[in-house]
Amino acid sequence: MNRVFYIIGAIALSVIALCAQAQVTNGTYRALTDANSARVVALGGLPLPVHDGDLQTAVFNPSAISPQMNNQLTLSYVGDFKLGTNFATAQYSHTLGKLGNFAASVQYYNYGDMEYATESGYTDGSTFNASDYAVTLGWGRELTDKWSIGANLKYAGLQYATGRAGALGVDVAATYWSYSNWAFTFAARNIGRQLFSVEMNTVNKWLPFSMDFMASKKLDHLPLTIIVGYHDIQRWKMTYEDPLDLAGYWDPITGEYHGPSKVMQFFTNLGCHLVLGGEMELGKNLVLRASYNYGTHYNMNVPKERTLVGFSAGFGVKIKAFQIDYALSRNNIVGSPHFLTLRMDMSKF
Repeated sequence: MNRVFYIIGAIALSVIALCAQAQVTNGTYRALTDANSARVVALGGLPLPVHDGDLQTAVFNPSAISPQMNNQLTLSYVGDFKLGTNFATAQYSHTLGKLGNFAASVQYYNYGDMEYATESGYTDGSTFNASDYAVTLGWGRELTDKWSIGANLKYAGLQYATGRAGALGVDVAATYWSYSNWAFTFAARNIGRQLFSVEMNTVNKWLPFSMDFMASKKLDHLPLTIIVGYHDIQRWKMTYEDPLDLAGYWDPITGEYHGPSKVMQFFTNLGCHLVLGGEMELGKNLVLRASYNYGTHYNMNVPKERTLVGFSAGFGVKIKAFQIDYALSRNNIVGSPHFLTLRMDMSKF
């Protein structure tokens, strides 16, 4: 009977993911695509293909929710001191026997105070506050000793000045891990749309849907795990024409366009889909992490300038019942947000 239940669950998740391919990608509620936990950020900000009982991975990869996470609590904080933004996340996981493993999380994004301005740019000094938030309930279950599936049900909200809006969405994911230290994860995230809007003109009512495929390999003779990801499977073209023409493709005299060749456009689009990361264990209590996301570099970098935009790095330290993770992400040329996560095993207290 349990085997039939597992098969039906796996088929249902697959059908949901395939049906969601018709959903648009660049939807509202873009905060749902931002990772808050330090480990996920340091390794590329995508669903991690791991199965090691780390609750940090549950928000983006519900198939990672396992009995190992029982009674875990994580608290994450993100601060960008230059921009004045503050994000926070709290997560808790509990196992309920045959019902499976559950994880709940609350995410809050505060963008600070902003000035009111007219269409002409006039300001009178008055300000307003902008914030996003999300509440997620995740479920995960191991089908066999090599397969696991999971799903998230989430409610996302916007609060900008006096305007507010809310949306409902789901994530589905499946993970396979082998005895040769390979792991693969497929995830379809943010399947859903807006429920209501008050005093807000949200033109696009869909959530920012994405489909991601991730692979990891833990090397046999080196304490290093390599992670490779291909994100936004549902669309190919990631490039765009900059209306400001910062790269100088338009000739100001002749008006002719001298953009990149089709071959260069192909490799640029391919690179924007790829993420490469690595995690090295230095003993039992220290882990170093780093990753590179070319898509972030392409979207946020300034043409003809050499910067570290797209790189993320961090470390993890284990102290008895606590795991402290830190990450620094260079996702724009202005500032680099700092990510701090504290993970606790409540069973040991």
